[in-house]
Amino acid sequence: MSVATAPRKPRILLATSGSVVAVKFANLCHCFCEWAEVREVATNTSLHFIDRTAIPKDVTLYTDNDELSSWKKLGDSVLHIELRKWADIMDYCKPLFVAPAMNTFMWNNPFTEKHLISIEELGISLIPPVTKRLACGDYGNGAMAEPSTIYSSVKLFYESKAQQGNSRV
Repeated sequence: MSVATAPRKPRILLATSGSVVAVKFANLCHCFCEWAEVREVATNTSLHFIDRTAIPKDVTLYTDNDELSSWKKLGDSVLHIELRKWADIMDYCKPLFVAPAMNTFMWNNPFTEKHLISIEELGISLIPPVTKRLACGDYGNGAMAEPSTIYSSVKLFYESKAQQGNSRV
């Protein structure tokens, strides 16, 4: 008699940098937690905006300090490489999603346009920013998509690939 095992939850690695939009990081994590196993990476600069008490207890939050303190000598595992191996999403050879957030003037900058072209050429999925009142008080395009929108986009992509039997997901 064989025992049926539930399929493994998708492994999602979320990351944030030093933008004020990091205040939404815990909310984004909560969106994914019921559907996926989640780990988070945050730069030291972003920690200024993150309420660590709002992050679910079963989610590990890695910081720059974890990266630096986890490696002592040749042969030791390297945190960012171990996270790449662990994740089903958030690796250059696996599906990668970008949900940028910036001031409207940055979003409209010609350099940003060139970067967006590169992102598209690399096959990275863009979850575009939205137009609204920004943290700086300006009104315009550049606010990060809502966490529920990011979650829905990633989940829909992941589940459609899984139904197709795509082993890359």
